Parts: sequence; C-alpha cells; structure tokens
Amino acid sequence: MTESAEERAAATVGVAQYRLGDAQLVRGEGIRSWDASGREYLDCVSGTFNLILGHHHPEVMAAVRAQTEELVFASSSFRTESTDRLMRDLVALAPPGLTRVNLRSSGGSTANEGAIRIAQHHTGRRDVIVPFRGHVGQTIAAAAYNGSSRMRAPFHMPPLGAVHVPDAYCFRCFYRQTPDSCGMLCVSRIEDFITYASSGSVACVLIEPISGMGGNIVPPPGYFPALRALCDEHGIVLIFDEIQTAFGRTGQMFAADLFGVVPHMMTVSKGLTGSGLPLAAILTEERMADWDRSLHGFTYGGHNLAAAAAVKTLEIVRRPGFLENVRRTGAILTERLGALRREHPMLGDVRGPGLMLGLELVRPDGGKAPELAHAFQRALHARGVLTRVSEHGLGNVIELRPPLILTPAEAHLIADRFGEALAVVAAEAVGRTTHAPRVGTARPDRAG
Repeated sequence: MTESAEERAAATVGVAQYRLGDAQLVRGEGIRSWDASGREYLDCVSGTFNLILGHHHPEVMAAVRAQTEELVFASSSFRTESTDRLMRDLVALAPPGLTRVNLRSSGGSTANEGAIRIAQHHTGRRDVIVPFRGHVGQTIAAAAYNGSSRMRAPFHMPPLGAVHVPDAYCFRCFYRQTPDSCGMLCVSRIEDFITYASSGSVACVLIEPISGMGGNIVPPPGYFPALRALCDEHGIVLIFDEIQTAFGRTGQMFAADLFGVVPHMMTVSKGLTGSGLPLAAILTEERMADWDRSLHGFTYGGHNLAAAAAVKTLEIVRRPGFLENVRRTGAILTERLGALRREHPMLGDVRGPGLMLGLELVRPDGGKAPELAHAFQRALHARGVLTRVSEHGLGNVIELRPPLILTPAEAHLIADRFGEALAVVAAEAVGRTTHAPRVGTARPDRAG
C-alpha cells in the first residue's frame, strides 16, 4: 500500500530527534520557494541568511554541475583549481592587510573557533571578549563564548575565558546614554572589563559588525575606530565575524568597508557559496601565517564542490551594479518600513544598512515586546512572507534579510505585505485592549 503524504510526514516526525517544521519545501527560485502543497513564499531570510543569490541561481548551479563532472572532493593534502582560485579571489576582495586565507572550515561556528585559536596561538593569551548579544556559534566551544546565557545554560561548558561586554546598542543603551553625549562608553568601559573581569590575558575581541541573531544592532559612527584603537593599544586581535554581513549584505562588499575599519582577522561563511553549499574561510594578516594546519581542520573544510560555487558567487557579486542594487532595494524597504513606523507606534525602530534590516517591536512604554514580534511573524507567514525573530525566537526584532538579487518591484511587494501584517497585529492589539477587563470589575469564570 502506498503511503500518503500525511502518513510520510507523521512517520518522519516520529523519528526526528527535534521538532520539525510544519511544511516541506520542494522547490525554490530567486527570492521565492514553494512547499509540497504548492504554496508560495517570499523568502525574506535567504534560507538561513546564506542564499544571498536566492534559490537555485542558474549560474552557480551550472558551476556546481560542471564541477561534479570533474572532481567533487579532494583531501587537504592536495590543491584543486577551485580552492586555489577561491583563496586568491578572497584576498583580492578583502580589506587591505588581510592577505592570508584559511579554508579549512565548512561553517561559521568552526571558522570562529579557528579564528580564536589563531589569535590565541599568535598572542600567547587566552581570553575572548564578545558582546552580550554576540553569537559565536553552535559547537560546544563556540557556544561557550556566545553572549546569550540561554545558549550555554543546558550544557556543562568548560571555562574558556569568555568576557562579555555591553553591545553598542543605542536604542537600548546599557549605560542609559545617547550617542551625542555618551563618550563612547561601550568602548572605553571595556578597559574595566579587561582589568577586573578577565584573567588578565586577553587574546582577541570577536564581534559581528552588525549583530545578527542579537537583534540587528548597528553600532554608531566612531565605534569601530575606537574599538580598533583600544585593541591596538592592548595588543589584542580584533576579529570581525562577517558570517552574515560579508559579500554585499550591507550594500558594501564587507561591513568592514561600510564602517571604514580593517580588522586584524575576519571570518566569512553563509553567503560565500551564494546558493547554500557549506563553506567558510578565515582571513588574517600576514603576521598570523605561522600556523600548523593540523591545529584546525575538518574533513569537509575547503570542499571542492562548494569552492566552485563560491568562485562563481564572488564573480557575480563583483559585477557592476550588483552592490548598487542592494543599496537601491534596501533604501526602498527602509523608506517604506519607516513610513509604517510613523503609523504604528508598536514598531519602535527600523534599522540596518543595505538588505540587513531589523524591525524592533515595542510596548507602549517602550519595553521589549516579543509577543508582538511573534504575532507580526505569524501575520507575515499567513501572507507568504518568511522572516525570523531575533535571539533564536526569544527576542523582539523581526529579521529581514532577502536575497541580494531583490528587484525594486519585489521590495515594494514585501513592504506591502509587511504593511498588511502590521495592520492586522495593530488591530488585534486594539481588540485585546478594548476587551480587557476594567480594574475593579469581575472577571468571567474560567472553564476547567
């Protein structure tokens, strides 16, 4: 007897060790994907922020198919044409001074671990400074450095020397200051953390130029120059985690270009292959090239098939007009969403450059409103728009990261649906307020 789709789904749910999504995706093209029922979605998170060229980009897929006819995999004892080319291309694109490439990781977590190892090896020091909301990764070591205690709480974490410091989060400043008068306390107070909270042996600062999972936090002008100066003063390696921001997401090739500061080291991954194959790289200064490759390496790091996709992806993002399109479509979304913010006070902030945007939902008193963020996400999903909620679903910021091939017409379509969804959430909020019991009146009996 042939199983129905519903029976197959139930059987799969029964064997999965974790909760599965409700729908089964079967096809994707550009910024759209379709599930088994034929429902269409606008993918406004680019898969998991990694499909910067959208689903099934024809040129990348052609490059992958061609590579499968020649050589899919090679041991790290050998060079291949694709990995050779990719390393040269990365150095050519990178900010000046980042002249060495470690291609032995297959994902952002292990690339960040590798960057920490290189910094510790180079400096002979131990501790790693990470912002409160920083997301380093999902391996046991990377998770030990994560800013969120939720990612550490269920596990026995070894004491790896994480030093967590307040983010440059102007909308909710830890120091209760404003950018025009704060004196950049989010940098200067790091001195106190080094003196009193560290082991006295700080190897590096590992920071996302724009916090991804942490709520799309964009530091104010002057933050990164001050942070680089502090690191130089103390001999600390400044590492930019550009897993989410690299290759055009901010409207510039790298967020380092956007902020005008060159780090000592950089990690890249998600967008590197354009259309979903796993690969990551660490870029370092020349002085960190004294490194035994056996200290950091994984079977599928530097995968030849993924490298072929990455070579084609970097060719595409370097083409004339590509970054201009990111800035143009990002400006459309920012303007349209900013207009919605003026209409709906629950939309407390719209922030981010290029196509890396965050929408912060707030309560009437300005407090965080994760319940509104989830209601907003549900309303968007009902309209076929895929988004994510910050802090692994526990935050109050809607993450908006459509593929960088977005057209102006598609940007307007997304903004229209955001407007429709926000109107629904606003109406529901008014309804709850209208029907809430008044103080001093009897509440209706609850069944059960």
